[in-house]
Amino acid sequence: MKKKIASVLFSIAGAAAAMAAAGYDVAAIVWPAYHPEPRWQELGIFKHGNGEWQNVYEAHTKFEGHREPLVPIWGYEKEDDPIAVARKIDAALAAGVNVFVYDWYWYEGRPFLEGALNNGFLKAPNNERMKFYLMWANHDVDHLWDNTIGKKGKTDKVWSADVSYDEFVNKLIPRFVDYFKKPNYYKIDNKPVFSFFIPNKFINGVGGMEKAKQALDIFRAEAKKAGFAGIHFQSFSSPLWRKPLTVPGQEKSTFPEMYKYLGIDSVTVYNWPSLSRVEKGKQYKTWGEESLALFDKMSKHYGVPFVPNVTIGWDNNSRYPKNETTTVIENTNAKDYEHFLRESKAWLDKNTQAGMPKLLIINSWNEWTEGSQLEPDDKNGYDFLNATARVFGGHGQAK
Repeated sequence: MKKKIASVLFSIAGAAAAMAAAGYDVAAIVWPAYHPEPRWQELGIFKHGNGEWQNVYEAHTKFEGHREPLVPIWGYEKEDDPIAVARKIDAALAAGVNVFVYDWYWYEGRPFLEGALNNGFLKAPNNERMKFYLMWANHDVDHLWDNTIGKKGKTDKVWSADVSYDEFVNKLIPRFVDYFKKPNYYKIDNKPVFSFFIPNKFINGVGGMEKAKQALDIFRAEAKKAGFAGIHFQSFSSPLWRKPLTVPGQEKSTFPEMYKYLGIDSVTVYNWPSLSRVEKGKQYKTWGEESLALFDKMSKHYGVPFVPNVTIGWDNNSRYPKNETTTVIENTNAKDYEHFLRESKAWLDKNTQAGMPKLLIINSWNEWTEGSQLEPDDKNGYDFLNATARVFGGHGQAK
């Protein structure tokens, strides 16, 4: 009963803030790992059939002030259940979140974790109220998700994310364009937004910069055939210390030159570790201040619009054995988070370039095993959702 009351109170709070922040698009990243994906068996993990929920409820408190496991107030709901996802959509909209960014995976010629999107979100009866777009999480798979393997064995590669030119053009592009055709796929100026987690890895996989440009040109052409104005390409993992690849005809290239050659339209980051490193003893307030201070530099460094990110926290101890501890960001709290949302909103008001929406990305909707989730838990309750609602209002986002 208490859970139901909390949910009702939250919905009322969100509804009361309706239209308070019209004109903003608030996108929350979805880590689609909490369901019985068949390919977990290939990795030999999550044998309970609950996906990475198993890491969540098997977590341990590891040091003073640490609090795990966190228990989801809504229960260990499977993300390929459309009714469960329908409730999540309603809660997100009540908080002013109107876009889900789905992590999307492809390994060894087959999709991975696609069931959360295809069977959960897209079959939810209210899914068209919520926009979505894809972020191709083209990183290799190692043993990170296996909580029985320690630090020494984590980085052993299991699956490569490399995709050849032919595979990208003939298998992935048709799949992506099918998603673009969904009425609620998120677009900027009638261009579906498509994000690469690691553009450099995509470039190397298809055979270099020239082949990458050819592949993206074909991708745009297929989108235009489907009735769109093109594609808005977004680089989703652009820490300032990453190096650009060289454009043909040059000995050395800058990121603006690389992105212009490929036609990349905007950059962002997955979370704040890409802006401010996770270090022992670092406080959440300091971490956020360091990250927000780099927004201007990010935009200038890459030569394309920067989409700001607000990250809720960092703690991935649940992915490690009981006797191993990893560094966390300390004193994560909804008060500072709300302040960072307001600062990011003000930055958007001042810096959003012509042709771009006022788009903010939140990490994340449900990165439970990285300590960064909007979904309510038994420690924070609805604090982070309510903070989001106070800043951006419910149901009041851009159409």
